Amino acid sequence: MCQPKLARVSRSNISNYVPKQPAVIECSIEKTLNVIGGKWAFLVLRELFCGTKRFGELQRTVSGISPKALTDTLRHLEEQGVLERHAFPTVPVTVEYCLTPKGHDLHQILKEMKLWAAKWT
Repeated sequence: MCQPKLARVSRSNISNYVPKQPAVIECSIEKTLNVIGGKWAFLVLRELFCGTKRFGELQRTVSGISPKALTDTLRHLEEQGVLERHAFPTVPVTVEYCLTPKGHDLHQILKEMKLWAAKWT
């Protein structure tokens, strides 16, 4: 959890200093995790870094994910502006998913996580 930054106080008025107790401390890590979403999002993103994918392709390559979990993850990432959903008027409807520039910016974060895992696990 991010720690709040406290203002420097001179020693002359330290006895009069009462620190604020903020109700909410905004944390950029928490914000990032809220955008990314649940546990499946990282694995879905990993697949989309390789290019555009269809639902079925994602379901095959992300082992263990249920159709509902994949649908929920894709919807969340779309709502957050991380990926785009493109539906084509075919029978049945063809749907493809690709990353937005915001989604591509997450690539470095996932690379660093991969390096950390290789080193420590």
